[in-house]
Amino acid sequence: MAKAVPNCDTQLLRTLQTLLSECSVSRTAERLGQSQPAVSVALRRLRQLTGDPLLVRSGSRMVLTSHGENLIEPLAQALAGIEQVLDPIDRFDPATTRLHFRISTPDYLSVFFVPAIIERFHAQAPLATLELTHLQAEGGYTRGLEDGTLDLVIGNWRSPAQHLHLQALCDDDLVCLVRDDHPVPPGGLTREAYLQADHLDVLTLGACGQGTIGAELDKSGLARRVTTTLPYFCLAPYALVKSNLVFTTTRAFARHYAELLPVRIEPFPVPAQPLRYYQLWHARKHRAQSSKWLRGLVLTAAKAIT
Repeated sequence: MAKAVPNCDTQLLRTLQTLLSECSVSRTAERLGQSQPAVSVALRRLRQLTGDPLLVRSGSRMVLTSHGENLIEPLAQALAGIEQVLDPIDRFDPATTRLHFRISTPDYLSVFFVPAIIERFHAQAPLATLELTHLQAEGGYTRGLEDGTLDLVIGNWRSPAQHLHLQALCDDDLVCLVRDDHPVPPGGLTREAYLQADHLDVLTLGACGQGTIGAELDKSGLARRVTTTLPYFCLAPYALVKSNLVFTTTRAFARHYAELLPVRIEPFPVPAQPLRYYQLWHARKHRAQSSKWLRGLVLTAAKAIT
């Protein structure tokens, strides 16, 4: 008599796959956007279902058991099979689909780009759901694309990961944002004034190096004196209103807030190459009609805001 198959949903299998990849409850919770207690409960259930600890402590870290290691490949195959069953490549219709899509973006896109994506998404796929997550720092998004927890990633890297599919969306210029009554007069942000100013910077959660703008500043030979840092880009314009700080950002981001707040845009003081936005996806979804539709939607939204 065949052994009964235990009740195990796709989300639980996704959690198992991420646990096996990260070997950490906290990192798994962060990647999946769940609480640590929820992931701990899932791990306990997985241990009961498999009859194996899966993760055990070794010194100060967690490592996979032999059974856990043996599950990695068949689990990836099982999830790929489930995905193929739930998302037939030749039968996708955005008007009737109930699929859940997940896009990872940096938060500075949330004010001018993300609303354009949301508007088009729900107009074309009224029964589907869309989840937008913060861009995982230091290349963490590549794992999300590889294991299928992310459908698409949007950003403006100078050198995107080579093993991912890539499509350019649009270009944007570097500018500076200051309050309307900043001591530097309109048009007066010279190279010297820029170097002497106090600057505001944003350090993305989990990042341990300079971002795209910081790399561009290095190329331009400009060394900012950063006196204030924030965790989110969308806080920066509000901090400028009550300070003499200078914030280096992109024109689309600056233009949005210049229409809402008493802040003004100053040209970047030296020549700089435009920043290019891309969308990235993994080969596993390259031919899927649902992925092609989502990528086309994002491209259309990008063209509409430039």
